[in-house]
Amino acid sequence: MKPNNILEIEDLCVRVGDNTLLDHVSLTIPDGEVHALLGQNGSGKTTLMMTIMGYAGYEITQGCIRFKGQDITQKSVSERAQLGIAIAQQRPPTIQGVTLQKIVAYILRDEPDQQEKLHALAQAAQMEPFLTRNINEGLSGGEIKRSELLQLLAMAPALAMMDEPDSGVDIEALSLVCKLINQLFTTDEKKPAKRNAGLIITHSGNILNQIHIDKAHVMHNGQIGCSGNPAIILEQIGKCGYEECIRCMGARCFS
Repeated sequence: MKPNNILEIEDLCVRVGDNTLLDHVSLTIPDGEVHALLGQNGSGKTTLMMTIMGYAGYEITQGCIRFKGQDITQKSVSERAQLGIAIAQQRPPTIQGVTLQKIVAYILRDEPDQQEKLHALAQAAQMEPFLTRNINEGLSGGEIKRSELLQLLAMAPALAMMDEPDSGVDIEALSLVCKLINQLFTTDEKKPAKRNAGLIITHSGNILNQIHIDKAHVMHNGQIGCSGNPAIILEQIGKCGYEECIRCMGARCFS
């Protein structure tokens, strides 16, 4: 693994039950880069993200995943989280008996100014009214996304992954979600080019107009068909749709 690559996925094949959902997938994310994963529903995007995080039920039959130079293919979710990987799911569950304030306070437990930072992050995410609620209980789609981002901001992971962060978010709330995502990846406001790494799944790609993305990948049928400049890929998909994209993947038209 090259020293400047935070994540390397090599020849990854994944099966769920009797179905192979990822077929020889290879993906590299250099340290400090944010990549987007595009594709139609059912193309394998969420499966790839869940496999990177180590969720049960996703059986790796071939290939490996390396993070910060370490082979994590067989590591548990908690071990991967401790190494600095975090995920925001598309449809996270409601967790009874655990308030948002309690979980964020736990994340920030080693911070000397825990309460000040907690409330500053909650204010930035406009989640102060929901701190005493059980996690995700009675929240709208946009509020759930902001809750997830609040937790990610508290974690400050080396690699943050997000599954459809714009789904269920109205137009007005989308700008705030994008602002929080950019804040998550920016490690120093005075040096905005210095960033943490990330992987964002999106179906429509509209959110990428407000987020700084270094590279985009298109998935189809469990494979990454092409990778390249996000603006060019989005323009082509906007003009021709995914069907045309799928037809020309063999020629790597976006490379």
